[in-house]
Amino acid sequence: MTQKHKIQLFEEKKVRTVWDDEQEEWYFSVVDTVEVLTDSKDPKDYLKKMRKRDPELDIYVGTNCPLIQMLTPTGKHRKTLAANTEQLFRLIQSIPSKKAEPFKLWMAQVAKQRLDQMADPELSIQQAIDDWRRKGYSENWINNRVKSIEVRKALTDEWDRAGVQQGQQYASLTDIITKEWSGKTTRQYKQFKGLKKESLRDNMTNTELILNMLAESATTDLSKEQNPQGYSQSAKIAKKGASVAKVARNKLESQLGHSVISPTKAADYLPPADKTGELPEPEE
Repeated sequence: MTQKHKIQLFEEKKVRTVWDDEQEEWYFSVVDTVEVLTDSKDPKDYLKKMRKRDPELDIYVGTNCPLIQMLTPTGKHRKTLAANTEQLFRLIQSIPSKKAEPFKLWMAQVAKQRLDQMADPELSIQQAIDDWRRKGYSENWINNRVKSIEVRKALTDEWDRAGVQQGQQYASLTDIITKEWSGKTTRQYKQFKGLKKESLRDNMTNTELILNMLAESATTDLSKEQNPQGYSQSAKIAKKGASVAKVARNKLESQLGHSVISPTKAADYLPPADKTGELPEPEE
């Protein structure tokens, strides 16, 4: 299962979801759903009692609802009972709640939105722009962030061509690039800014975004020119490409007299976000 994790909001309450690229559908946390519909302080116990009272439901959940890794409040992945839209509808039928119908409509909208975005990727970008505006980012920052998505996509397309495997190898190459130009691994960079599950790029300053784009763009150009094959060769090019941004960073810092690697994160300067929509997704 190729997964895309999201923490989505229904009436200001968090619902963990995972998008399955192969099945092309969302999986929702069952426990989160029970909590939303019942306002229970112990939704796990509520679900346990539901299954005990209703043997047919117990069999249905045990047979059809898989355990899927989802993010915990601390940002770690733990296996959680999950259900797709059809399975969750069956579960909701067993929960006496006035929120059942609004929740079903919300689920349908979540699914439709994702399918629309798959059919037209520009919708996904527009949704991101709307979210950033809602959170208070400047138009200049948003323009740079959108450009960074284009640059990143060009780089990952080049890695695909070179035979780099998605997942751990992507993360490792990203780490090489980040460490070379910034002096910090991705994890160290996030720790420096006091981040946990938040996106690093969404918490970069304009200057940091531009330098990161330069590193990734240079890596893409060098890769196209030198035609590496596999991870090891691509790793050497990643270091070379990022060194271009390192030179630019050092030159700028020598003129400024201070580091451009900032401990500032978005929450330090943005106004409080709305209580609607989606929360930031974790860095890939």
